[in-house]
Amino acid sequence: MQKTYHSSSGGFDFLGLRQNRGGGVEIVYDDGVARRMVWRVRSSVHDGVIGEALRHAVNQSRVVPALYAELKKRAIAVESVV
Repeated sequence: MQKTYHSSSGGFDFLGLRQNRGGGVEIVYDDGVARRMVWRVRSSVHDGVIGEALRHAVNQSRVVPALYAELKKRAIAVESVV
């Protein structure tokens, strides 16, 4: 299970949804230059709901704050992976 979303405005921003080794779901953000962030999804939620949040957030000018807002709107809990 891997899904990827790229900015439609021509930017390098990327959001991805992947399954980790333990079977959990993770969200990956990469700005295409220097910043990469990973969050573990703590809520039990359908992939389509998370995908919708990622698709909307990646097309915003500030992707990470938009991602947090979209996840909060859908009551999807995440934790940062160091």
